[in-house]
Amino acid sequence: MLIEKGKIGVRQFTVLTILFTIGSSILILPSGLAQEAKQDAWISASVGLVGGLLLIMLYNRITTRFPNTTLVHYSQEVLGKWLGRCLSLLYFAYFFLLSTLVLRNIGDFLTTEVLPNTPIHIIHIFFLLVIILGIRNGIEVFTRSAEIFFPWMMIFFVLLVVLLPPNFEIGHVLPVFGNGIKPILRSSIPIMGTPYMELVVFLMVFPFVNHAPRARRAFFVGVFLAGIMLIIISFLTIIVLGADLTATQIYPSYNLAEKISIGQFLERLEVIMAGIWFITIYFKLAICFYVAVMTFAELFKLKETRPLYLPFGMIMIVLSIVVYPNIAYFLSFVSIYFFYSLPFAVIFPLLILIVAKIRKKKASE
Repeated sequence: MLIEKGKIGVRQFTVLTILFTIGSSILILPSGLAQEAKQDAWISASVGLVGGLLLIMLYNRITTRFPNTTLVHYSQEVLGKWLGRCLSLLYFAYFFLLSTLVLRNIGDFLTTEVLPNTPIHIIHIFFLLVIILGIRNGIEVFTRSAEIFFPWMMIFFVLLVVLLPPNFEIGHVLPVFGNGIKPILRSSIPIMGTPYMELVVFLMVFPFVNHAPRARRAFFVGVFLAGIMLIIISFLTIIVLGADLTATQIYPSYNLAEKISIGQFLERLEVIMAGIWFITIYFKLAICFYVAVMTFAELFKLKETRPLYLPFGMIMIVLSIVVYPNIAYFLSFVSIYFFYSLPFAVIFPLLILIVAKIRKKKASE
C-alpha cells in the first residue's frame, strides 16, 4: 500500500532528474575534477557521465521488474521481511544523511559567498522551512513547481554560456590528455559518487510516475542532459579560469560567473550562477528529504508523512551542524564518498535484482 497517492507525468519526471543531477554539483564539481585531471577535467566529467548512465540502466532493470512498488516494498518481497526491513532502514539512514549533507552545502555556500555574517544554523532553518512548505502536500505539488522554475534555470544557463566566450583562453584546455588517461579515470570516481550514485533515491519516486516504459526512457534522457550540462560547466571553468585556479577554488563556477564583463556595462553577473544553483539545489534537497521521510513512513507502516517533516527537519538542522565541522573535513569526506555510496547505489540494487531473478520475483505493470 503506497502512502503517496499523487502521480506525476513523464515530462515532470525528466525535469526532476535534471534538477536533481545538477543540484550542488554545478558549483563544487569542477574543483574536484581539476585537482586530479587538470585541464582534462571536462573529459573526466564525460567519463563520469558514462558511468552514471550505466547506473541508470541498472535502476531501470529493477523498475522493469517492480514498476508499481517502492524500494522498501520490493526489498522485503525479494529478500524476506526481516532482511528487507534492515536494508530499508539502511536506505533511510543513507537518504537522511544525504539530505543533511545537501543542507550543509547550502549553508556553507551562503556563509562563504553571500551572507558571511549570518549564522549557518539560521540559514539552515529558513531554507528547510521553505523545503517543508514545498513538499508537505505531496509529490505532485513540488513537481509542478519544478516545471515552473526549470525554464528559468535553463535561461540562466544559456546566458552563462553565451556571455563567457570573450574570456576564453584556449591554452587553458591544452594539451588534451596531457597527463595521460590515469588522472582522468581517477578524478571521474568522485563524480560517480556525486551526483550519479545519489540517483538511487528515484527508486522511491518511480512508482508515482505515469506510464512506466516512457518514464524509464525519461530517467535516462534526464540524467544524460544534466550530465552534458555538467560537462559544459567543467569545460567553461577550465577554459576561463585555468586548471590551477579551478582546483584551488571551492566554488569555481561561481567565480567563473564573476568574470563576465560586456562593454563595462554587464559585469559581475555571479547572480546567474547563484540563480541556477538555488533552483537546482532546492529541488535536490526537496527530493532527498521527501524520499527519506517517505522511506521511514513506509517502513513503519504509517498512514501519512506530513507529521514527520517538522521533527525530522529539527533533527536534520542539528545534524547538519555536527556532520562535518569545517570545509577541510568536508573535502576529506568527499574523497571517500564514492566508497560510502557504493553499497547503496550498486551492491544492494544488484543484490535485489539477482535474488529477484533467482526467486523469479516480478510484479506486473
